Amino acid sequence: MAQKVNAKPAGSAKRIATKAIVGKKIGMTQMFSPEGVLVPVTVIEAGPCPIIQKKTVESDGYAALQVGFSAYPERRVRKLVTKPLQGHFKKAGVAPTRRVRELRLKSVDGLEVGQSVTVDIFKAGDKVDVSGVTKGRGFTGVIQRWNQHTGPMAHGSKYHRGVGSMGANSTPSRVFKNKHLPGHYGVEKVTAINLTIARVVPERNLLLVRGAVPGPNGGYLTVRDTVRARSRGK
Repeated sequence: MAQKVNAKPAGSAKRIATKAIVGKKIGMTQMFSPEGVLVPVTVIEAGPCPIIQKKTVESDGYAALQVGFSAYPERRVRKLVTKPLQGHFKKAGVAPTRRVRELRLKSVDGLEVGQSVTVDIFKAGDKVDVSGVTKGRGFTGVIQRWNQHTGPMAHGSKYHRGVGSMGANSTPSRVFKNKHLPGHYGVEKVTAINLTIARVVPERNLLLVRGAVPGPNGGYLTVRDTVRARSRGK
């Protein structure tokens, strides 16, 4: 099972991805592996992502690509895209897109503004990390939000789904920071790491990734080659 961790920027060059693409989660289905095993897969529409801006170590201190995804219909551009952004896209010779993402990479050599990043940069069997924003679940209690235990469920306990002890009333006479309390749950950036690409469909811009990925259907995702590959059993 893929491990999920809070997404954090890479801390060193050796942990920066070598290739990445932006996509949209279509949904889940299942397929047979070459060994005849039925496996669950997530279908991701990935790219094409036109390159809007190229950043290099010499000019910016790090290597990255600014890419777009999901182009606007031409008739909607004037209403939905600000003039500064229209100028930014025009300078790159790229049609305005709904999403703009910066993909930090080890190297951007061989890639130029105006080109497109397509799904065929990946192949079946590649290990990837998929980042997305989780589903919003609104205001929830501590049992759902923090996985706390319920209180005794007998009728006489009168305390079933509360937050638990809030601390002593005399010392320290306050609630400590980071106390698990009810509140807004979900809508957090999460990365599912070390997933396997089951199939690539270049003619339809589709990636089939084994297992589940964060976010609802229609949510935007970033797919990178994994920087935390782990072998089974470790």
